[in-house]
Amino acid sequence: MAVHVIDEANRCLNCKKPMCREGCPINTPIPQMIQAFKKGNLNEAGEMLFTNNPMSLICSLVCNHENQCEGHCILGRKGQPVHISSIENYISDTYLDKMKIECKAKNGKKAAVIGAGPAGITIAILLAKEGYGVTIFDSKDQIGGVLRYGIPEFRLPKSILDRYKKKMKEIGIKFRPNAAIGTALEIKDLFRDGYESIFIGTGVWKPKTLGIKGESLGDVHYAIDYLANPDAFDLGQTVAVIGMGNSAMDVARTALRKGALDVTLYARGKVSKASEHEMAYARLDGAKFAFGKQIVEITEEGPVFRDVLFDEEGNIVGESEKAELIPADSTIIAVSQGPKSKLVNTTEGLRASKNGLLVTDEKGETTCDGIFASGDVVLGAKTVVAAAAYSKKVAEAMDTYMKSKSGE
Repeated sequence: MAVHVIDEANRCLNCKKPMCREGCPINTPIPQMIQAFKKGNLNEAGEMLFTNNPMSLICSLVCNHENQCEGHCILGRKGQPVHISSIENYISDTYLDKMKIECKAKNGKKAAVIGAGPAGITIAILLAKEGYGVTIFDSKDQIGGVLRYGIPEFRLPKSILDRYKKKMKEIGIKFRPNAAIGTALEIKDLFRDGYESIFIGTGVWKPKTLGIKGESLGDVHYAIDYLANPDAFDLGQTVAVIGMGNSAMDVARTALRKGALDVTLYARGKVSKASEHEMAYARLDGAKFAFGKQIVEITEEGPVFRDVLFDEEGNIVGESEKAELIPADSTIIAVSQGPKSKLVNTTEGLRASKNGLLVTDEKGETTCDGIFASGDVVLGAKTVVAAAAYSKKVAEAMDTYMKSKSGE
């Protein structure tokens, strides 16, 4: 292991006012977890992590720690912060397989979860712990959602998701793979069959387009499609990536691992939207970066750009008249995603905003009674920890709703 977690745990100051915890979107009890670990109580530390965040093991690998817990560590002000993510990963990875999830006695009520991504997994576990019978419906053949089909193996091993599935089956959670609600089955069918509340966590799987000439050409692809199954694509040796967020970094690093020799990412502005660490790793893997490039069109020879013009303050003031063709075997568009509209189109009263995201109140209830939602389908393309944090509140609201229906 590159980081010795015992040494890192010993560096923790156990602050009275833990800034690391304030920086964590899900309020992980970091100092208490580290102190339990140092005393040899690894199971106790693991229980703290999973009780607070069912996605703990996954978050330890994919969170933007530099801007969250580690970015707020007081030791980072004059030196290196405690490597909290490595400590959390060691504890949660060691504890997951031997963890026994305690559940209340079955209460005879059923809840449906549409979407097996981070939000859906969180909701399913929390409701099962409260005694509900939970069935997860997902359009894919395996659980994980964006975790499995949007994050590369080298960042998040898929075996972790298989371990989660095993744990979820142990507490009675059922799975319906390859079951896209809004096609053969609709939400009204779920209510008909006795589900007292329904959760929607279908994520954002519709690529945002550039709206330019050439997007339908054979060597042009979207990031979300490529990351779902990179082995299905033959990108050639030279790849242009339009966009410079975290997904674009995943695309570039994956393409280089799959044999591409020259991968360049293009951004309109002067800075990347990706985290510093993700950008640094992409650069180490061999990716190149080109800023101030406005995509004009895509040809069979490669993308065409105009240079963006900036003023002294760095504001965009225009574009160059001359356009330049950059030769590339393939072009991948990585400019975010939006939600698909199947559920809205097939569910009377279910309302979405102009950009397609589901409209909910602060507790996650949609415009339809008994239907709740969270994750990217509500927040837009955000983080795993944001989906988990919001889903904790939604699970409480669903529990309250189902109890109120029976007068509890």
